[in-house]
Amino acid sequence: MYLKHEMSGDLIEVVAVQDLVDPCAEAVSGRRHAGEELQDPETFPKTELKFPSGETLPRCWLDRHYRDNR
Repeated sequence: MYLKHEMSGDLIEVVAVQDLVDPCAEAVSGRRHAGEELQDPETFPKTELKFPSGETLPRCWLDRHYRDNR
C-alpha cells in the first residue's frame, strides 16, 4: 500500500500493512519512492501519513479508543 508523507510529499510504500491498521502501533515501516533506486526501510509516524488523494487515515487506524465516546 502506498501513502503520502505529509512533510516531504514523497510516496511511501508501507512494508507491514498490519502495523498500519493496528491502532496500538504509532509508526509503520516503509520505503520512500523517490529517485530511481530502492530505498532502505524507514520508520514513519502514522500521524505524518495520509492517502495519496490527501485524505487522512481513518481514526480506527490511529486511535485505540476510537469506539469510546468523546
